[in-house]
Order: sequence, then C-alpha cells, then structure tokens
Amino acid sequence: MKRVLLLLAAAAILSAGCSKDSIISTDDPVDTSYIDNDDPEEEYGSDDDIASVDFDRTISIDWSGSSVNVSGDENGIVSVSGDNVTVNNTDTLEVIRYELSGTCSDGSFKLYSSRKQALVLQGLDLSSKSGAAINNQSKKRTFVVLQGSSKLADGELSSSGDYKNAVSAEDCKAAFFSEGQLVFSGSGSLTVTATGKAGITSDDYLRFMGSQTVSVSSTAGHALRGKDAIVIDDGTISAKTSAAGKKGLTSDGTVTINGGTIDINVSGGTVYEDSDYTGSAGVKADSTFCITGGVLTIANSGQGGKGISGDTDALFKGGSVSVSVTGANLSSSGGTRAEATAWGPGSGMGGGGGRPGGESSNLKSAKGIKFDGNITISGGSINVTAASHEAIESKGKLTVSGGSLYAYSKSDDAINSAGDMNLTGGYVYGISNGNDAIDANGNLYIKGASVFAVCTAGGAEVAVDANTEGGKKLYLQSGSLVAIGGIESGSSITGTAYSCSGWTKSGWNALYDASGNLAFAFKAPSSGSNMVVYCNGKEPNVKSGVTVSGETIWDGNGATSSVSGGKDASIGTYNSSNRR
Repeated sequence: MKRVLLLLAAAAILSAGCSKDSIISTDDPVDTSYIDNDDPEEEYGSDDDIASVDFDRTISIDWSGSSVNVSGDENGIVSVSGDNVTVNNTDTLEVIRYELSGTCSDGSFKLYSSRKQALVLQGLDLSSKSGAAINNQSKKRTFVVLQGSSKLADGELSSSGDYKNAVSAEDCKAAFFSEGQLVFSGSGSLTVTATGKAGITSDDYLRFMGSQTVSVSSTAGHALRGKDAIVIDDGTISAKTSAAGKKGLTSDGTVTINGGTIDINVSGGTVYEDSDYTGSAGVKADSTFCITGGVLTIANSGQGGKGISGDTDALFKGGSVSVSVTGANLSSSGGTRAEATAWGPGSGMGGGGGRPGGESSNLKSAKGIKFDGNITISGGSINVTAASHEAIESKGKLTVSGGSLYAYSKSDDAINSAGDMNLTGGYVYGISNGNDAIDANGNLYIKGASVFAVCTAGGAEVAVDANTEGGKKLYLQSGSLVAIGGIESGSSITGTAYSCSGWTKSGWNALYDASGNLAFAFKAPSSGSNMVVYCNGKEPNVKSGVTVSGETIWDGNGATSSVSGGKDASIGTYNSSNRR
C-alpha cells in the first residue's frame, strides 16, 4: 500500500508543479491505513511546521564528563545506563521537546514514542563506538531543531554486518536513524560522520525547512536517505560518500528540491551484489525527481557512477544544477567506448573480492543525468559534463521549454533521448568530442528553442541527429540553431537553413535573425567544421569576432545580451540532402 501512495505522490508532483507540499499532500483520497494511528491527528505529510506544535513538556539531557544529567522528566520515562540514554514515551499522551547537549565519546540516545516530538540539538557532540549515535524507533514525526554546532558519529559493525549494540528485530540503518519522519529546522549546524552505516536515514521521509547547515560523510553507506521522500526547502547541505554503490541523496520515492544550497561528492565504485551491478550516484530517486529552486552541485568520480538518476521522470523547473561525472564505465574486456580499468574503491563481488567474469560488454555506465522515464526542463540553469558516457540521457522523451541547458560529453552523446526530443524554448547547448552532440532515437523537433550543437568527432557523427534509420526525422520548424559538425541528412526544414563559413574558432561569434535581433552569441571551439545555421527559416546574419561584456550562459560559452562588434561571416546555401 505504501508503494501505491508513492506512485500517487509522484503523480501529484506532475500535476501540482512540484510545490513544497505536493509530494506529501493529504488532499488526495489515498488509503493511509498502514499508518500507526494511535496518534489520531498524525497523517502522512501533515503539518511539518514546528511553530504549529504545542509541546506538553521539555526534558533536558546533558552529557557531561562521565555522567548524564536529566531534568524535566517528571514521569520517569528516561533511563540512563552509563552514557547510553533511552526514552520510553509509549504510555503517556505528552508531546515532548527533548533538549540534547554536552559531549560524549561513547554514548547514545535511543527513543521509543507513540507521539510526535522534537529533538533540539544544542551543541551536542555525541559518538557511539558500537552503534548509532541517535536511534529513533518512533514512527511518528520528529522535529530536529539545530541550535549551535552539533556532531554525531556511529560505531563499528559486528561480524553479521549490523551495529554491535543492535537489538534483535529492531531496524537501525544509520548514525542518525529514525523510523518516522525527520523534519530539520533551526539556524545551527550538524556534522554527521558515519563509518559503520549510512549518515542520516529515515524509514519515512526527510525534510529540510530552516536555515540549518547539515554536513554528512559516510564511508560505508548512503549519506542521506529518506525511504519515502526527501524534500529540501532551504538550508545548506553537504553530502559525501565513498562507499561502493552508495548515494549522496537517495529515496525509494521522490526527491524534491525547492531551495537551499546542496553540495554532493561521491567517489565509490560499482559493486556486484544480488546478481546485479550497482553504481554510485549523487542523487537517486526511485520515483520522480524535481527541482524548482536552490543550488545543487554534484561531483561523482566513481566508476560506473551517475550524477542524478531515477527510475521514472525528472522535472527541472528552476534553480541551478551543476553535475560533473569523471569516472570510467564499468565494462568487460573490449566492451564499451571507454574501457574501465578498475572497479573503484571498495567494490567487487558482493562488495569485496574479484570481478566476476562472463558478463555483458556494458555493465554500468558513468552518466551525468540519466532517467528511465521522461526528462522535462522548463526553467533554471543546468550544466552537465561526463567523461565516459552521455551527459544527459532520457529513456523516454526529452523536452526543453525554458531555462538554460549545457551538456558536454568527452566520449558519447552529450544529449540523448530514447524517444522523441522536443526543444520548444530555452537555450540548449550540446557538445561532444566522441559522438553526436544532440541525438534523438525518435523524432527531434526544434520549434522555438535556441540551440547550439557541436560535434568534433568527425566520421559518421553529427551535431544534431535523429533516428533516420528507424524512419524518424529532424524537424527544424522555428527558433534558432547553430550546428558545428552538421545535421542529419533528409531533415524536414520549415523555411531555409544555411551554411556558414569564416566564423571564429576559439572565440566569440553571434547569430542574428533576419531583422537584426540577437538570437544568441556562442564561443566556438578550436576544432570542428561545417557550420549549419537556422533562424526561423529566414536568412540570418552571423558575426565573427564579437565582444561579449554581459552575463554568460552555457558554462561561459554563450550569451544572450551585451554583444557588440564583429564582422560578417559568409552565409551560403545548405543542401538538406547532404548529411553534413
């Protein structure tokens, strides 16, 4: 039933435009009977604003030296064993605020509760040598308020692969673990260091709402995981993992970013387990990924890794996204275009041991942004680079209607779709040194977008390619195009396209429409030839050697204003029956 709810939540994102509450809305008539409803006002995704909560009691817990000081516990729900604190709030009806402070090098905080609560971290420095620092077994919403600077660290695992202090039949997956929702707020900071398992995990959802700063590093698991969803509205988040096959941010459901500054660094290689290969990723969403605002930066150096990946659809509606994937593909001998030479840190058969033989030639590809469904870009700025495979790949349709997209691949297509590609607006730049710059395995429609495509590979590769072998076409209908490296033969062109010579390599050029209006300026690479230009079907003007003094797009390779000077390049007739 929860899986059904996740699918409905993904549908809500598509229809609601990724609003802050769209993935946790309770307006839809969905079945929530799986929820533990001993707290009747508690519903999936209900009020995440701590300001609306009335707390019945505050209990303060302070780790000081070799002792733990507890105050405000009139009902005796807190027990202390050494430096390990356990709270059992299953019999009272109180909504409690727990203030945690002090320093302890080998202790823990564990919570059982039938009501929602708040954990206020007030300069807490808590490490455990045998398990999670905070283990929240409550399935209710937990508000995490950060005040001052706090630190958490987990401990070692047993030979069975679980924490040494694990309780039988009790789940605990991270240095900071919660069965229920974790909603972060406040203006303080939290640093989580995980060497046993993941950094922060909720078996429900994670949400970040305040101006908090959260830094998570894991050498063994994911940095941040919200099983049902991750929602980031604000704050500063740093996520780092070096474990094979693990992710910076991951969810079995949706990942939604509405604001904040998120920096993700992933370096783990590919792991073979459960009869399959799993690569690392900066962000992984089993359901829909959506960004409406904020700044997201991802670097993945792991073999076979991804920047952003998902099993369904992706919506880029705003914000700034920067993805760099520098790892090699994982492939068997003689397999892929970029041959892998190593498994990567901590990888191998089942996470350790040798590489299995007899597998397919392409086992796990290192790609910038890859989704099994559709990718839709309607706003924001997206810059993606990939060393070994596609920069952007949609296994469905790819649509760009707004925003700015820059994609570079050293070895494969810069932008690729398995289905149709529709470029109806915005600014799109694809550049490849090893394959087509922009490639649709269905029809490719340019009808309103401003497109700059560069292919320096030569041979059979072109700047803009459609699946003519499969009876598909490139349709130039409106908008503007500069293609260095040619376009697919037999294209359907509304009006006329033109060839251009005399443009400046390694420098700035500009495309103007028939009325003298600037379409865009572009910095041409040092290599590449055979420029095809199109501007709403009428004869344009290309100026070489122009000066750009304003803001740029496309990672500094394009501009839409403050362009001056230059001299006219030569415009000639383009024959669409020629491949180039």
